[in-house]
Amino acid sequence: MAINNPLYKILGRSPIKPMQQHMGEVVTCVKLLGGFFTASNTGDWQQASKVYDEICASERQADELKKQIRLHLPKSLFMPMPRTDLLDLVTTQDRIANGARDIAGLMLGRNMVIPESIQNDGMAFLKTAIAATEQAFVAINELDELLETGFGDREVSFIATLIEALDRLEHENDQLEQELRKKLFALEVSLPPVEVMFLYKIIDIIGEMADDAERVGARLQLLLAR
Repeated sequence: MAINNPLYKILGRSPIKPMQQHMGEVVTCVKLLGGFFTASNTGDWQQASKVYDEICASERQADELKKQIRLHLPKSLFMPMPRTDLLDLVTTQDRIANGARDIAGLMLGRNMVIPESIQNDGMAFLKTAIAATEQAFVAINELDELLETGFGDREVSFIATLIEALDRLEHENDQLEQELRKKLFALEVSLPPVEVMFLYKIIDIIGEMADDAERVGARLQLLLAR
């Protein structure tokens, strides 16, 4: 019997495949921020604009995958993960890509340059958010093996270890955020107030990206507990 579901080729035997593909696009989007920050910190707005376009293209691809998952994910799945959990998971993943787009758009639109004295701190902060997103992707990619082994103890333990590493990265990101805020606070008197406001906004979004990566891990923990 023919199967008309347009996601069938992606799904194969596992409905997790679209989630993995979506998260892979999210990681691509977020990793581009590293190059964007490098360009913006040196005032190379032509390169920054080019990277921004790449981020937007990747974010649109992730958004299209999200829409297809929402439209075509079967209402009944023979797997130990409710459909609502999968939909919540893809929404959480998608917020990370949206954050990357918003950061680049805001900085490019205002030609924002991170103050030189905190550029290294800002880059370290960003890198932990990127690392957390990559770690969430690693964990998501283990779901196929988890299902194939019927939630075998070894695979459950391995994924739990991946999630613990993700939690550590998010905690490190929190600590770097606190330090960066303190350093920016010390600089406030020497910067235009509006610029300070938008710098704090950038910090907020980067921190939220790491938080959402951790939330992906939290969703997986719920799956392991079922």
